[in-house]
Amino acid sequence: MSSNRDHYDILVAGGGPAGSTAATLLAQHGRGVLLAERSATPQFKVGESLMPATYWIFERLGVLDKVRATSFPQKRSVQFVNHEGRASKPFYFHAFRDEESSQTWQVRRSEFDQLLLENAAEHGVEVRRGVAVREFLFDGPRAVGALLQEGADIRRVSARVIVDASGQSALLARHLKLREFETKLRNVSYYCHFDGARLDDGIDGGATIIFRTADRKAWFWLIPQPEERASVGVVGSVEDLVEDRGGDPQKVFDQELAQCPRLAERLLGARQIMPMKAIRDFSYHARQAAGDGWVLVGDAFGFIDPIYSSGVFLAMKSAELAADAIHDALVAGAPSAERLCRFEPELRRGSEALRQLVYAYYDPDFSVAEFLARHPRFRRDLTEMLIGNVFRVDVEDFVAALVDHRRASSKAAC
Repeated sequence: MSSNRDHYDILVAGGGPAGSTAATLLAQHGRGVLLAERSATPQFKVGESLMPATYWIFERLGVLDKVRATSFPQKRSVQFVNHEGRASKPFYFHAFRDEESSQTWQVRRSEFDQLLLENAAEHGVEVRRGVAVREFLFDGPRAVGALLQEGADIRRVSARVIVDASGQSALLARHLKLREFETKLRNVSYYCHFDGARLDDGIDGGATIIFRTADRKAWFWLIPQPEERASVGVVGSVEDLVEDRGGDPQKVFDQELAQCPRLAERLLGARQIMPMKAIRDFSYHARQAAGDGWVLVGDAFGFIDPIYSSGVFLAMKSAELAADAIHDALVAGAPSAERLCRFEPELRRGSEALRQLVYAYYDPDFSVAEFLARHPRFRRDLTEMLIGNVFRVDVEDFVAALVDHRRASSKAAC
């Protein structure tokens, strides 16, 4: 390893959006930060659709101009197609907030993640690729460092605070046995990229479109990508998409696509350009977000079903909140569990609001159209949720009405 330093203020494990965000913000505060990313080169990842609320984090990171300069398609809306093939009106983000922050981007994750890492380095973060965390080190309950491995070289590094941003590997949460899976969202996804999919034009050209299958047991995403490519994936329960389905992701994907004629029309003549990929049981959270000398951010803390594309936004927002808590704790001279955990209630409140919206989508007795017909004043709140403004706007009344409507719908169905 090229660096001879063995002590830092902050050690960040993982170079995805959460790790880069936490590292950059802490470096902006003048902290000495080491970011260790195990992959030596940028990797393909799913999670390509952003929420507009990432705008404000981009602004703090100083990357807005860099993102604007990319070829990433601009995303101005979300649209839903139901199991009968009827499309909703697009939920245009600018309808209630006609400002630049009411649009976002559909990103190619390898390029996007690299952009954030390079920005972190420009702000003074020591970014080390091809360096994996072999083991976190503790002195009693307090995290004090880690063993880092690059090839055959192993190095011991100490830090005042450890930030686990290792994604769904969730290294520290697994080590501390903190992970709890969402029993209501035990799902699997099969996904890939296509060339030549039929996409919309104009203002709708970068829209995320969500399609329900005819039997309402699964849903597909269609996400425009640079170079006129499209990311397409299907999500459904393990019970419906895995059990008794033969174990071939490509075959299951094709079978489900046959249940989704509106999407199949858009893929007619398109070319699949990669093998089908799979991920399962991806909805979970940790019982706590921080402890003495350690913090969990991004997917290392938790992940909510991808139906509303909240993954990257929540990862970056959790990192922003955590970075501020870490800075305050270090200023006070005590990176204790009590001080580092101060960001957790706000993170959980925002995450829970989005989780309730996810539950509503999967509820077979719930209809967004019926809900909005009964509560038209909440269309703005729903759009704010799709923007990701759960930390900037009070959506408690909307969430309470959503939960009440779901309960009433379930009782009526019985």
